[in-house]
Amino acid sequence: MRLQIIALLALSGAAGIACAATPAGDTLLIERVQQEPSAALPARGLSMAQVQARYGEPASRLEPRGGQSSAWPVINRWSYPGFTVYFEGDKVIDAVLAKAGPNEIGPKPTP
Repeated sequence: MRLQIIALLALSGAAGIACAATPAGDTLLIERVQQEPSAALPARGLSMAQVQARYGEPASRLEPRGGQSSAWPVINRWSYPGFTVYFEGDKVIDAVLAKAGPNEIGPKPTP
C-alpha cells in the first residue's frame, strides 16, 4: 500500500512539472487558433470560383495530393499570404492560418 502511495505521488509530481514546462509569455498554437477570428478564412463548402472571387488569385497553387483511388480523393491546395485553403474536388474542406509568432509553440509554416 505504501509503495502505491509513493508511486501516485511521483506521478502527480511529474504531471505538475509537465504542466509548468510552458514558459510564461509563450502562446501555444491551440490558444492562438482559438483566439483568431475565423471569419477572415474561406468557409467550408465554398467553391473554388467563390474563393477566388472573394480572396483573389492565390499566391501559389500547390501540387494536388491523393487520387490514387476513390477512397483517397484529390486534394487541391491554394496558398495565400496568411492562410492555405484545402479543396476536395471544387469545394473548400478546410482553411488553415499560416502564421506563427516568435513566442508561439507549435509547427511553423512550410515554405
